[in-house]
Order: sequence, then structure tokens, then C-alpha cells
Amino acid sequence: MISETAPRRAGTTTRVRDWFDGHVALVDLVLATGLWFFTAIGYAVSGLDVGAGEMLALFVVACLQTLPLAWRRTRPELGFGLVVLGHVGQLVAADSPMPSNLSAPLAAFAVAAHARHDGIRRLGLGVAAISGPLAVWDWSTYDGASSLALVIMSVFFSALAIVCWLWGDLTRKRRELVARLREQNDALRRDRDQRARIATQDERTRIAREMHDVVAHSLSVVVVQADGAAYAAEHGADFDREQAHAALTTIGTTAREALAETRHLVGVLRTTDDEGEAPRLAYAPTEGLADLPDLVERVAASGIDASVELGTGLHAVRREVGLAAYRIVQESLTNVIKHAGPGARARVRVNADDRLHVEVRDDGRGAAAPDDGHGHGLIGMRERAASVGGSVEAGPSPGGGYLVTATLPLRPQETT
Repeated sequence: MISETAPRRAGTTTRVRDWFDGHVALVDLVLATGLWFFTAIGYAVSGLDVGAGEMLALFVVACLQTLPLAWRRTRPELGFGLVVLGHVGQLVAADSPMPSNLSAPLAAFAVAAHARHDGIRRLGLGVAAISGPLAVWDWSTYDGASSLALVIMSVFFSALAIVCWLWGDLTRKRRELVARLREQNDALRRDRDQRARIATQDERTRIAREMHDVVAHSLSVVVVQADGAAYAAEHGADFDREQAHAALTTIGTTAREALAETRHLVGVLRTTDDEGEAPRLAYAPTEGLADLPDLVERVAASGIDASVELGTGLHAVRREVGLAAYRIVQESLTNVIKHAGPGARARVRVNADDRLHVEVRDDGRGAAAPDDGHGHGLIGMRERAASVGGSVEAGPSPGGGYLVTATLPLRPQETT
């Protein structure tokens, strides 16, 4: 039962506090009006034998001392000044305490808690310090008291006003601290959201690069096999069922692998928010250097004479570096299929010393290879290498054909 009522009480308290914070002027007006009403009644009862002129003067003084508290938070400097003016008027109009003097500690608290200028707040502290001696000096009720009693009463009244001022000052500092903490929290939330957006954009860019590599490579193999099979069926006298079966098998295998890898990449875009948590990636592609032989084998099945040579020490290569190397080789072999021409051979070499070195060389058309101007393969390779702190060089080989070389860092601290 306690666990159910405690949150309800906390919610009610919060709503009440929010209402008071949202109606500052109304709350202060009610406070000032109530204090004015009760102090005026008390003075009227105690001052029935006072003349009309003196009664009017004391009434004006009481109004100046109480009604300005309606501005204690909205216009604290003005309210404090009018309350002080009312007490100065009391020094002239009355020789005894008035019920409206209760406004003095409230005004001291208000000016310390809500005044916007530091000079006004310090002035309020000074007024609080001298209020005790002035009050004891003015009130003729204490004329017969000893000097020690007058000093004690002066210190007491001043201390009461100063304590109220200090309370208001601490309230202001706490409020400013809470406001700063809220601003910092808002800034941290904005920074977190911005980082999340940047991370999402980076992930989308990476996935777009992955999709380009998968689709471009797989469709290139499919197109080459389909065109070769169609040409052989039309012009080859000895084209038989086995050749058709081999071509269609290669097409089907390549298409299925591309579909599976595409689903794998699409799965990266799926986010989970089952328990109100921030979206997170489900999983990420894990191709690496160990998958290069399978990649080269698929390319060889498409009719390209391709081979791979892997050096030692490649097991220590980081996953993201291995993935970058895999995609660079994949895009290079795709370009061989598309541009090297019939009968071209491709050789892939990967080795590591202090950095990972990737080389893809073919003996095809080289500089004479046609370019439709619509590809982004070389740009994608350079971007992928740069994402792990490496570089790619690509161009026609001096001995003929085309050469792609990539140098990638092995250690994370070399990443830019």
C-alpha cells in the first residue's frame, strides 16, 4: 500500500509546486494582501484613541510596508525600496513597533533571493544590519531599558534581518546552481543526440558502401555468366546441357549469396527498442581476409583466371581492417570482370609486416579499358581505406593491365 501511495503523493506535491511556480504574481499578491489586511486590523484595534491625521499617516506607512511585497519576486528592487521607504516613514510617524514590521524580514529575504543586481543585494544586507539599532532608537517603549538591554535588542533585530537575508541568498544560489545543472544536462542531451545522429549517418554511409560492393560484384558475375551462356547458345555449335547447367549454377549461387549478404546488411538497419532503450544495431557483417579464397573461387567460376596468395600473420588483423581489405579486393575483381576483357588473368596478394598490404593485378586492357563514367568503385575503395586510416593507389600497370594496391594500418592508434 505504501509503494502505491508514495508515488501518488510525490506527483501531487510536484503538481502543487508547479502551480505555485506558474502563478508567482498571484501568490505574492495574496501574501501581501493578507499581511496588509491582518496588520491593518491589528493596528486599528490598538490605535482607536489616535487622531484621524495620525491614523491616516500610520495607515499609509503600513500600506508601504506590506503591499509592495506583491512585487517581491517579479520586481524585487522596487518592492524592497518601497518597504524600506515605509519603515523610514515609521521613524517619523510612530514611536512604537507596528504589526506591519513583519514585512521587514520578508523584504530582506526577497531582495537577497530575487534581486538581479549584486549591488542591490549588498544594499539590502546593509539595510538589514542597521535596522536593529534604528528600530531600538525609534521605539520610545524601551527608553527606560539599560544600555546592555538596548544593545542586545539591537543585535537581535539586526541578526533576525541578516539571517533572513542569508537565507534568501542561499536560496538564490541554490536556484542558480539548479539552473546551471539543467543547462548542462540539456547540453549533454543535445550532444548525445547529435552524436547519435552522426553515428547513424556514418552507419548509413558504411552500409551504402557495403551494398554497392555486394550488388556490383554479384551482378557483374551474373551478367558475365548470362551473356556468356547466351552467346555460346547462339553461336557455339558444341554448346550442350552441361555448359548451360554450369552457367546457370554459377548464376544461381552468386545470386543466392548476394541475396543472403543483402539480407545481412539490411539486418544491420533493424533496430531494437523493445524495452524503451535507445535503438542499437542488431549485428554487423563479418567478412574478412579468411573469406578471400571463397571470393576468388566465385570469380574464377565466372570464367576469369583468378588466384589468391595470402601471407603469414594475417590472423592478427583487426576485423574492420580485414573487412576493408576484403571489399577492396572484391571491388577490384569486379572491375576485372567488367573492364579487363576476355582471357584476362587476375592475381591477388595479401601480406603483412608493420602494415597490411593488398595487391590486385590483372593483365587485361589496362588504360584501354572502356569507362562508362557511372561507377563509384575507385572512390568507394579510397573511402573504405581512409575509414581505417589507410590509402589506395589504382591505375594502369606499366607492363600492361591494371594494378590496385592498398596499404592499411594494423594498429588502432594509426587510424585517422
